Amino acid sequence: MAKFALGHHREATEAGCVRAVLAEAVLTFLFVFSGVGSAMAAGRLAGGTDTIMGLTAVALAHTMAVAVMVSAGLHVSGGHINPAVTLALAAGGHITLFRSALYVPAQLLGSTLACLLLSFLTGGTATMPVHALAAGVDAAQGVLWEAVLTFSLLFTVYATVVDPRRSVGSLGPLLVGLVVGANVLAGGPFCGASMNPARSFGPALASGVWAGHWVYWVGPMIGGPLAGVVYEGMFMVRAGQQPLQSEETGF
Repeated sequence: MAKFALGHHREATEAGCVRAVLAEAVLTFLFVFSGVGSAMAAGRLAGGTDTIMGLTAVALAHTMAVAVMVSAGLHVSGGHINPAVTLALAAGGHITLFRSALYVPAQLLGSTLACLLLSFLTGGTATMPVHALAAGVDAAQGVLWEAVLTFSLLFTVYATVVDPRRSVGSLGPLLVGLVVGANVLAGGPFCGASMNPARSFGPALASGVWAGHWVYWVGPMIGGPLAGVVYEGMFMVRAGQQPLQSEETGF
């Protein structure tokens, strides 16, 4: 009986892992399709993302897409849709290294498929928006931009979704989306405000433009885990402490 129960538990765990990985691919696909699609549309309808109207439209689209996709995937995979989120949570022990190693390729695959589909659907009439540094912003500044913006994102994730003492209830995903939108408005004109290597990877692969692409890996992969370390070390409930409230989290 014990052997049967152990085998059943293992099968359930493996099935849950498969569902979670598939969810990350689908959720990232939908997020990138909306995010990149909004940037492509802004380039045609609002005079480009260099205008305040275009930038605001892109920021709003990313806000809504992140909020909805995180909410949709929270109970299945955690709704990471971002390798920087996955790495930060793995570093904090909130997800296993094995599962995180499966999440990242799934996120990259979802982003790539979304961008390839967008290229096909637009028939080449819209430019694929590849993240790039603005004139006057060098690589070091770009890395720092992305690190700070991603730190902001992950600090919000920890405070509103991961921390068992959170007091925002089910509003966590919306608040995460709002900080993404705010960061796009702040950093978009300077570095593109990716905060997400998967979000940058899909357009780069679909267009074949890789100039400075490493910036959008290094910056987020520094800022995300750093935010986790800071929050875990300074603000998270420690063993033996009584949290103000106890809520389950999908992360």
